[in-house]
Amino acid sequence: MSIEQYHYDFMAEAIREAEIGISEGGLPIGAVLTRDNKVIARGHNRRMQEKNVILHGEMSCLRDAGLISFHDTVMYTTLSPCSMCAGAIGLFKLKLLVIGESVTFPGSKDILTQFGIPFIDLADDRSVNMMKNWRSDPANERIWQGDIGN
Repeated sequence: MSIEQYHYDFMAEAIREAEIGISEGGLPIGAVLTRDNKVIARGHNRRMQEKNVILHGEMSCLRDAGLISFHDTVMYTTLSPCSMCAGAIGLFKLKLLVIGESVTFPGSKDILTQFGIPFIDLADDRSVNMMKNWRSDPANERIWQGDIGN
C-alpha cells in the first residue's frame, strides 16, 4: 500500500509537538488534528507539566480542538494510542488516525477496530528513534511507566 507524502508531512508536525513536550520536561508524544488537509489543533503529552494523568498527546490535541464535530477530521499521533486515547478517538468518531509508530508501544489498535476507526501505521523511523532515545534515560523510563499506568 502506498502512503501519501502528506501523511509524513503532518506527522512531522506531530513530531514537532512531541519535541516541545520534551523541551518542557514531559514525554515525547505529540499529535495534530487536521480537517481538509489543514492543521486545526495541536497537542503534546502534558501529564508531567500539568500534573494531569489524562493529558496524553492525543487528549491534549482533542482539548485544543474544543467543542467541534470530529467526524471529518484526521489525527496524526507519534505513538500508537493507549486504551484511554483510542477510546476517546473512537467515541468522537474521527475519520482516520495516522500513527507514527507502534514499535516501542503497541497501543490499543483493537479498540480503534472495535469503534470502526481506520488507521495507518507509518512505522516512521523519526517517531521510533525519538521514543527510543528518550526512553534510554532511566529517569525517563520511570516517567514512561507511570504514563502507561505501570
